[in-house]
Amino acid sequence: MSIVWPRGLQAPVRLGAVAYLNARPLVYGLEGMPRFDLRFDLPARCAALLHERAIDVGLIPSIEYLRGGPYRIAPDLAIASRGPVASVALYTARPISEVRSIAMDTSSRTSVALVHVLCARLFKIAPAVEGRGPDLDDMLAHCDAALVIGDNALLWDAAEVGQNMRHSGIGGRRVALGGPQAGVSIGERMVEKIDLGKAWADMTGLPFVYAFWAGYPDALGAEDVMTLQRARDAGVARPDEIAREYFAAAPEHREIGARYLRDNIDYDFGDEERAGLELFYRYAAEIGVAPGAAELRFYHA
Repeated sequence: MSIVWPRGLQAPVRLGAVAYLNARPLVYGLEGMPRFDLRFDLPARCAALLHERAIDVGLIPSIEYLRGGPYRIAPDLAIASRGPVASVALYTARPISEVRSIAMDTSSRTSVALVHVLCARLFKIAPAVEGRGPDLDDMLAHCDAALVIGDNALLWDAAEVGQNMRHSGIGGRRVALGGPQAGVSIGERMVEKIDLGKAWADMTGLPFVYAFWAGYPDALGAEDVMTLQRARDAGVARPDEIAREYFAAAPEHREIGARYLRDNIDYDFGDEERAGLELFYRYAAEIGVAPGAAELRFYHA
């Protein structure tokens, strides 16, 4: 059976996805599909490839929309959270009000920008920052706090929090894996985890958008957008299957991964997500960690 491509498009679309677990529902069933040439990279690398035109569409950190283009966004598709995200966190060796330096995992520039925004607007601190990691022990040996993202943050929680629960220094509550603050054992030290999805939601009352599909204006037609949306819908319905395949070599992580996909990550890009994204852009521009906010432009669905 021959494949008929939408008018004006050439196949395949070079599609750059994030290699972390939280991106897998967005690409469910796309591997091997003739329409898409799919590759996986770190978030910052996805953005760099898009800016270099080495891919046509990328699952890019949301802040990168302001740093290239002009791009279009695939509608109703994102990696977002409406509270605790569990996989984007500051680990602090002292109370956050006393933090004077932060080691940054720079594999996602959105998370770095979010730390700057929260430091300025919520934590009321102005720490020195440096790129390091993602080796949490080394990061905390050099700085008061560390930004860690993705599978590393999720699985450090899995390994440590369950065995090392303590009363949180913020709010005085015992909290479980994925909660807003938890005690984590790093070597012989106990450090505090501050979930940045929770911090953003507490400060703004809005979801936070970490990444979305963005590409050059002629890269996707309406049928392509529908295919991406159908892939998302199929993936969101299969968290156990995705976690089982992703952690094929580490079955002890499968339940944690499935729970994370079900309970922490939101894959919609509706009005509230858009409001949260536009507010993040405004705050980031105000403190000089991003260019001025650009109009959000979407592909036609």
